[in-house]
Amino acid sequence: MTNLNGKTILITGAARRLGRLFALACARSGADIIIHHSHSDEEAKQVKDEIESLGRIAHILASNFGTPDSAARLISQANDISPLYALVNSAAIFENLSFQTTSLEDWNRHLNINLTAPFLLSQEFANHLLAPAAVPGGEDSSKSDSVIKGRIVNILDWRALRPGADHFPYTVSKAALAAMTRSLAVALAPRISVNGLALGAILPPSDTNPADNPSVSEKIIENVPARRWSEAGEVEEALLFLLTGPAYITGEIIHVDGGRHLI
Repeated sequence: MTNLNGKTILITGAARRLGRLFALACARSGADIIIHHSHSDEEAKQVKDEIESLGRIAHILASNFGTPDSAARLISQANDISPLYALVNSAAIFENLSFQTTSLEDWNRHLNINLTAPFLLSQEFANHLLAPAAVPGGEDSSKSDSVIKGRIVNILDWRALRPGADHFPYTVSKAALAAMTRSLAVALAPRISVNGLALGAILPPSDTNPADNPSVSEKIIENVPARRWSEAGEVEEALLFLLTGPAYITGEIIHVDGGRHLI
């Protein structure tokens, strides 16, 4: 597969920042997009308009992942619109909390959104995709046993595989998501591939403009061997590779971080 023509992809957190970037990249590659957001209605509508200007179909679904049950329902809602080919678990919260300043509420909020929601979404995605009725010839169809039916991509962080003391609940939740990525790759093989993208300095913090705050921008990349921020196209290409590339790749975590996880 070299493009996503005729495929429908659910991207969580697709109204803003990285999720928006992913949604537009997949649409340019031919996919129709289910745009999930929790509280960014106007931004989601803007993304929808941009996708439709590319000649693709886009739908918006709102769901608050702070309530676990809402994540499980999202897959059914998406499949009612169009059968899903892929799930991109991009929605996350990223709060600068240390171990000492993390409250139980902070901890639960990060785990619910960054880990429990991807778990429930992946479980329901697999249940729908691998149901006997979804397999030509039924559950015993040997011809289709090894044919890839869907893909899951979890958006991680370089911190997930090299944790430090900063952003404590975020880092722990992403480390757990990295472990879940590998476990799901085994559990869902051979019909669904599961991979991850561990990102680094991709987009500056929402309250920071590198042009206006060069010292802040330089500090963020001072430990990045590549000595620069990522270009948007580099992240887009990595995601599209996992969505359109060899189905034999599963359980892999690709770092798009300029080498930051090495230091």
